Amino acid sequence: MGLLEGIRSPADVAALDMDRRVLLAEEVRRRIIEVVCRNGGHLASSLGVVELTIALLSVFDPPTDRIVWDVGHQSYPYKLLTGRADRFDTIRREGGLSGFPKRDESPFDSFGTGHSSTAISAALGFAMARDMTGSGGRVVAVVGDGAMTGGMALEGLNNLGQTSTDLTLILNDNEMSISPNVGALSRHLAKIITDPVYNRARDEIWNLLGRFPNVGERMRRAGHLAGTALKKTLISRKTIFDDFQVRYIGPIPGHDLAVLTAVLERASKLRGPVLIHVVTRKGKGYEPAECDSTTWHGISGGSGSTPGRSFTRTFSEAMLRLGERDSRIAAVTAAMRDGTGLADFAKRFPDRFFDVGIAEQHAVTFACGLAFGGMKPVVAIYSTFMQRALDQLIHDAALQRSPVVFALDRAGLVGEDGPTHHGVFDIPLILPIPGVRMACPRDCAMLDRLMDEAVAFSEGPTVVRYPRGAGPAGLPEPPDSVQPGSGQLLRDGTDLLIVACGVMAGPALEAAADLEAEGRSVAVFDPVWLKPAPEAELVSLAVRCGAVLIAEDGAARGGFGEHVSALLASRHPGVRTSIVAVPDSFQPHAARERLLASAGLDGPGLAAAARRLLA
Repeated sequence: MGLLEGIRSPADVAALDMDRRVLLAEEVRRRIIEVVCRNGGHLASSLGVVELTIALLSVFDPPTDRIVWDVGHQSYPYKLLTGRADRFDTIRREGGLSGFPKRDESPFDSFGTGHSSTAISAALGFAMARDMTGSGGRVVAVVGDGAMTGGMALEGLNNLGQTSTDLTLILNDNEMSISPNVGALSRHLAKIITDPVYNRARDEIWNLLGRFPNVGERMRRAGHLAGTALKKTLISRKTIFDDFQVRYIGPIPGHDLAVLTAVLERASKLRGPVLIHVVTRKGKGYEPAECDSTTWHGISGGSGSTPGRSFTRTFSEAMLRLGERDSRIAAVTAAMRDGTGLADFAKRFPDRFFDVGIAEQHAVTFACGLAFGGMKPVVAIYSTFMQRALDQLIHDAALQRSPVVFALDRAGLVGEDGPTHHGVFDIPLILPIPGVRMACPRDCAMLDRLMDEAVAFSEGPTVVRYPRGAGPAGLPEPPDSVQPGSGQLLRDGTDLLIVACGVMAGPALEAAADLEAEGRSVAVFDPVWLKPAPEAELVSLAVRCGAVLIAEDGAARGGFGEHVSALLASRHPGVRTSIVAVPDSFQPHAARERLLASAGLDGPGLAAAARRLLA
């Protein structure tokens, strides 16, 4: 029986001696690698915080002490060591553990996270509530260096500096979030780590302490490093955190358990806000992930291969083609160069590629400035992260008619990453905004056409949303022109019209074929443009068929289906309508195909909805 099987709570970790904690770290790594390579998930970042997690649980006592993880990519070791080891093989599986911290999953998860840069704000809220209620307990926020580029993290840090509350902030510096970190803060942290004066002083102290053989080397280093770091006698250094009135300690080696534990133990007794700068390595202990932490940041289960040409690859190739054709095309992303498919564009046109860090709001307004300055910017952001920049989309892009193209990858239900990452709210959030065009390609060929149309428009913003994974094959070819306000009839019929938004075209055609075998004549119409919608075509087809089923892989409330239903009710109230969309609840984590089927958004589900409407 290994050590991990005996860990039921943080108290079990704290009860181990240092040698056993080191062995426990090895077991935790092996378990994470085994499960994630089978289930998929966030591997490199979790491997990088194994020692840090064990050190935290050796010093702090959750849930009495609050530990808040930023993003949640790093939470796998924490789940294993807080009573969930026996269920860890279910992570990211339907009905199993979430891939992120989740309050209703465990009392040890103080705060649910999915998007970045939230931990400081949440932890400060916990700390101030503790001070006002007298409830006791310590508060820790674990923030990655990439997350520190986010505006919300800096807002929280600014507020923290105004208080004198006791809060420990762990800055996990692995020099990489998902794509390489960018910006002045990243350079500042690198300067601290590579400071030759610091490194020389550290080496001298190490050599001095090595002359005392009767003290164990590991604990000797830990004790003295903790003392010297806390007293700031190792080196006199001013950091940006001092300007925020937050005491800085570090940098501390993030894979030395004894050093980490000793520093955390002593720092936890300090009063006021304290930041401990911990330097880790993404993918630690697994050579492929150490050598290529970007590829191994998040992996799919099994082979990880997806048959067919993906929407992301299509977008990537379209950007290269457009960039070659027009020197004004520029690409902007928020720390997702690789995930959004812009890596090739960045290599080919480095002067026209901008990674602004985890700062979606800045990305949108920055792109508006580029556009008004004569460029043609394309902003590539995951749908779920675009939610953070809704104000900028309204005020800076739409209101000023800024000709920016927004490529929203991972639209719709994304699968195992769960409710924080499903891109189901983009349609109801964006449709009401005046002056914003919105298109929804059904396959990769349509995405190609839409990108050409989007970058050619100079009167305002255009949003193109598309899902994760491979585009469907075998659908009708798109027309040469995809002008806004015009759709495409994919199949004619007289009994029922299915309005299929984007990738719902495939299931709609499947449902129509099934219904035809039952003697029903079903038309399938792809609106292509959700705004401006092809209203004249929709109304004409709806009146002819007398019944309309609208299918969309977005939220039902406020979505395109409700827009079509309202349009028909106002003009032809005799036409019956029904909507199949994502239900009005946060969807769980599961395989994308399972989630679509559960919502009735597959072929059999649409056929069943059609039968109910026609009955």
